[in-house]
Formats: sequence, structure tokens, C-alpha cells
Amino acid sequence: MPSWRLVTGLGIGFVGSLVVMAGVGYALVGIPDENAAAESQNNVYYWSDGTQMVATGTGVNRQNLKIDKIPKAMQFAVISAENKSFYQDSGVDPMGIARALANMARGGQTQGGSTITQQFVKNTYLSQDQTLTRKFTEMFISLKVGTKLDKNEIMRGYLNTSYYGRGAYGIQAAAQTYYGKDAEDLTPSQCAVLAALLKGPTYYDPAGNADLDKTATEEANTARSKGRWRWILGEMHKDKHLTDADYQKAISKYPTPQGRKATRGMNGQISYLVDTAKKYVLNHSDITEAKFDKGGYQIYTTFQKAKVDALSAAVKKIQKSRLKPETEEKDKYVQFGAASVVPNDGAIVALYGGDGYENGHFTNNADTSGVPVGSTWKPYVLAAAMQDGTYNSNGEGISPLSKYNGNDHLKVRRPDGSYYLNKDNSFFFQANESDHPWGYITLRKAMEQSINTPFVQLGVDVGMSKVRDMARSTGILESSMAKDLNPSFAIGTSTPSAIRMADSYATFAASGKQADPYSVTMVKSDGQELPGFTKPEAKQVMDSSIANNVTDVLENVIQNGTGKNAKALGRTAAGKTGTTDENKSAWFVGYTQQLSTSVAMFRENPKDHRLLSMNGTAGTDSIHGGDIPTSVWTEYMMAALQGKNDPGFPDAIKIGKIHNEVGAPTPTPKPSITATPTPTESTSPSPTESTTSPSPTESETCRFFCNDDGGTGPGGADGGISSSPTDSTSPGTGGVRGNGNAGANAGDGGGFLGGQDGQ
Repeated sequence: MPSWRLVTGLGIGFVGSLVVMAGVGYALVGIPDENAAAESQNNVYYWSDGTQMVATGTGVNRQNLKIDKIPKAMQFAVISAENKSFYQDSGVDPMGIARALANMARGGQTQGGSTITQQFVKNTYLSQDQTLTRKFTEMFISLKVGTKLDKNEIMRGYLNTSYYGRGAYGIQAAAQTYYGKDAEDLTPSQCAVLAALLKGPTYYDPAGNADLDKTATEEANTARSKGRWRWILGEMHKDKHLTDADYQKAISKYPTPQGRKATRGMNGQISYLVDTAKKYVLNHSDITEAKFDKGGYQIYTTFQKAKVDALSAAVKKIQKSRLKPETEEKDKYVQFGAASVVPNDGAIVALYGGDGYENGHFTNNADTSGVPVGSTWKPYVLAAAMQDGTYNSNGEGISPLSKYNGNDHLKVRRPDGSYYLNKDNSFFFQANESDHPWGYITLRKAMEQSINTPFVQLGVDVGMSKVRDMARSTGILESSMAKDLNPSFAIGTSTPSAIRMADSYATFAASGKQADPYSVTMVKSDGQELPGFTKPEAKQVMDSSIANNVTDVLENVIQNGTGKNAKALGRTAAGKTGTTDENKSAWFVGYTQQLSTSVAMFRENPKDHRLLSMNGTAGTDSIHGGDIPTSVWTEYMMAALQGKNDPGFPDAIKIGKIHNEVGAPTPTPKPSITATPTPTESTSPSPTESTTSPSPTESETCRFFCNDDGGTGPGGADGGISSSPTDSTSPGTGGVRGNGNAGANAGDGGGFLGGQDGQ
């Protein structure tokens, strides 16, 4: 056993070593220069060909204010909210540091500095690495700052270097950005709003940051901001930093900040391209928004200038020719969102996000969630049926030539034979766009004419969870899908972004290979390439024969069905139209082997962001996906593919067996013909027979599944989304761009969450 002298000596030596190390560490660190910390650089974005797209940021020193130009109310707001002992403490919170070190030792993230001094040091210390070395260095600097600088200098440095969101560093930039005034002119109430931003501008900016986090909606952020503003003013009053009279004046009305403004270079579609690329960078690295907005990054994107210009020109051309918002009330507030993705790759080459930041439109329509996709969802139902079959087929995949009842106003049958009921125990009926009596028709024909009733019943027969899984496998985010898997789920109550829809259909174009959408190929800082931006790998998510059969069916939609306006493209293409109940949105998603593009059209109330009906828009009774959205798609694709070859699509090998809907009439076998009929004899079935004629035999194979059954008849438009049966979810009026699932009378109100993907 070691003697007590040895133990004591070792203990003293160890403590002495720590003291020496601490002394050396304290002596070596320097006090940060807030002027150097205030320097900003541009972030430079590049097109896919390496040419410069835009440089964002100020690129100049941010303005540092002297302490007498910073309102006392601002200083006391952060003291009451963040560090009540600011004027008494040493600048370091030992317990906070101990918690941070213990958390790191367990492999967790460090916690932020708990004193204003530590936060000032963190703002000015260049490295944001979550390491023990950085934490110890920060502690030593904080100790030195606390002893060498007076409290006014620390407060000035903290408020001049803090990040307030919207690219605003420092209190002067924040005052101008949020209230359009100099910092010295801020009221106590406005100071409390800006102090609330320091808790996290992504979540406390009332304008919302849903493009960065879908929970940071305008409504949610406003509620958070008001709550913290009220609490900060209460703490200031409690701490005697506001008199009773000043407190009552400050708390009487929330001082709503100004809306967002376009910054230099952020005009037209550039603003949405930058928004998409920035979000992709933040989601694929450990770079924080505050650090990113400090600048100094070079971002190389997938965007192709010619295609971006072509997509914007297509939207503008169709808008100008079809809409007259200056004179027609129903043409006001019409919005477009579009995206174009390379199949088997995932590169986003073009998008259309709206009218531009300069026109006050800050939501990226290409990358938001909240516009129901309608009948563009039906291919997932068909694909799931071909892959998994139905309860009637014992899990064996079924053929697109399987027949279902296409008549209007049909009851929907559960697998157990019972029918879906409403809350009053009345039968739930599914509607079509028209009351044309289609009878029993093939799924191929139902897709061609976008008839609802067959796909609603098919979705139930397959199982909506399998339809959901199929959509997810193609790249649709589950967070954008309607939560209630009721019958209406089969006809598009979900609300994916235009980017995700284009990428999802690209899976069909690539014979079942799915690649996640991406917008950034490389990021550099200080000349060094940063990790995390490897091109996503394409993976086979469904059998190629299933994907090719979906494509074959969707080719027919363009050749003979609701997408026939896309025939003007003049090359082999496949696609699907989509329209929702009350005409609140209309879509067209289509593709060739080289390019997959989606176009969404909708109206929204600018005050509450509710989706509005497009009945009467463009001088028509209703807008369908086969109308304006298809025209935009065609105009763009003609330009984007000009000079390219037409590779067509792989042949669709006959797949699955014909399993008709339960209850479908069984055709009477025809007698064999042993003699040549006379000219007066008819061998053609009567019109009534055509709806129940025998299905083609298994041996039949051809490019387009031979002849379609029945005539084209009326229709030619997508059926809207019907109200969901209330035993699952009560019908909603839908269409609110807030939290929630898809609207359009299909469940809870539609949520226009925004920023879901992080492309």
C-alpha cells in the first residue's frame, strides 16, 4: 500500500499540474475582436455548368454600435431573459460548463453558454466544433473577458455579434431588418421581440421559416414570438427594468415586425433556387444557419440555367394567355409550383417557386407541402395492385386489364363485404367527375379517363397501407401523406411537393430505380471541399416490369385520355392529370426517359392562406390537370428537350392475372363458331356486352394491351376528391396552408407546411 505521504504528494502534484495547465491556457488565449467577428463574406452559388449564379450576403463589415446607441431596454431585455446576474457574475457559469462537459463525455451535444459573456465569446470564436478543446478554450476566453472587459463592453460585443435571423447579424442590422429603423429608435416592446429572436430565429421569427423546418410555420412562430415577448416584458417589469407605466404601454400591443424583403440578387427564380440549395446544405451537414449566413461558402448546384429560364417562361406564357387577374376576380391569387428532375439520377435541374421575393412571394411553391395532388396519386394504387395483388387475388399481382365498376355514386365495399358508412349510418358513396355509366371497365381505361370509383375500390382491395408504402418507395415523404388511410386516400388527399412528385414519377421513368432528389453537388469553404454532398445512389425499389407497365398505362393517358394536350410535345411521354374536390388544385406530372416534370396550380387566400376554388378561373367552369398545368408542362418540356433524341420507353411485358372486382358479372362463354357466318350475321357484341366482355386471355401480348374496352365517352377530366367516410375522419372544408393533412374535403384541413424536403 502506498504511504499517505505518497498519496498526498501525488494529489498535490496533480492539482498543481491542473493549475499550471489552467494558467498556461488562460495566458495563451486572447480576447476576441468583435470587429473581426462582424466581418461577413458572400455565399456564392453556381449553375450546374460551373458558371456563377448569384452571390448573396453583404460582403462588408457589419455595423457595430457603441453602447450609448443601444437602447437600455434592449440591454435589460437580454439580461432579464438570459442572464439576470450579468452585472454580478464572473462571466462563466461553472455548473453550465460541467453539464456541457459531462454531456460531451456521454457522446451528446454540448449545451450553449449560459451567461451573456460566454455567448459573446461563442459568437466571436471562429470554430463552432463541438469538442472538449473548443469548450475549454471558450471557458478560458470567457474568464479573461470577464476580468479584462467591463460589463458595457461585453454587452456591446454580445448585441453586435448575435444572429437575429434573416441574415441579420448585430442589433443595428436586426433593427433595420425587422422594423426599418435604427437600433437607438427601438421601443421597449420592439426590443423584447428582438430579444426573443436570440432564443432561435428559425422558430421565433413571426414571418415563419417553414422552408427550414416544417414546424416553423408563420402561425406557430407568431405564437412563440408573442409568448416569449410577453414573458420577457414581464421579467423586465419584475426585475425593475420597466416602470409600471412603461410596462403597461409596452404590453398593450404586440409590435408586429415587417415582412421579409428581397436582398440583393434575390430576384425571380434565383431566390427559390438559393432557398432550395441552402436548405439542402443545412440538412446534409453540421453547418448551422447562423454560421452559413456568415458567408464564405461556394455552393455548386444541379440547376441548369436554360431549363430554369424555360420553365419560368412557360409559366409566364400560359399565365398571360389564360389569366386576367387585373379584371377577373376568379383569376386573382392563382399560384404555380413546378419542378424538373433527371430520372435515375435525382438531380433537380429546374424549378418554379412563384412570382419572386421582389413581388412579396417568399414561399417556395416547388418545395412546399399543402396542395393535394388528386388523381396523380392513382398510379401508386395501380402499382401496388400489380405488386401485392388484392384480397380477392390471394396476394397475386393483378393485371391493368382487371375490371372494376366505373359508374358514378358507388358504395365502397370493405374486404369483409360490408360497406363504408357515414356517421349517421348512411352509406358512403364515391363520386366521379361525371355521371356517365361506364359499367365494368379495365383499370387501364379507368386511368385513361381518370375515373375515381375503380381506384377507390381497388385501393381498399389492395390495402391503403400498401398504397402508402408504394408511394413512399418512389420517394414520397411519409410526412406529406394524409394520415387517415380512408378510401379517399387512393385518389390524392396527400400533399407532396412538386419536387417530390417529379422525383417520384422519375422512378417509373427509370424502370423502378429511385434516386432521392438533390440540388447541391459540392460545397467549398476556404478552398476545401466539405463532406456530405455525395450524389444519392439510385436503388431498385420495384420490379422493372411493374414500373414499365405503369408507364405503358400513363402513355395511354396522354394518347387517349385526360392528358391528351401533352401530345403536342411530339415525342414519347407518359403522365397523369390530377384535380381535387371543389377545384382547389390541379396537377400534371409527366415524364420521358430524360426528364420528369410536375406542375401544380392552385389559388390561395393571401390573408389566411386557405386554398380557394378555381371554379370560374380562366373563364372556365373548372380547371383540370389536363388543362393549364398540362399546357405549362408541354411548353416547358418542348424547350427543355429540344434537340434531344426520343428514346421511347422499354416495352411493357404483360404482368399479373386478371382479377376483376368482387361482384363483377361473369361473361357468358361464346359458343365456338364452326362455319363462316353469312354477311347478315353479326359477330360483334352489342353495346351492352362491351362493358362485360371477356377479358383478353393470358397469351395475348402487345405494346398497349391490345384494344381498349368501351368508347371514350364523356369524362375527360379528373374526378375530384370526395369527402372521406366519417367513420374514419369527418369531412373537412380543407385547404388551409397551416398544420395538418391534405384538405380538399378529404379529412382535416390541408397544411401548407413548406420546407419539407430539404432539397
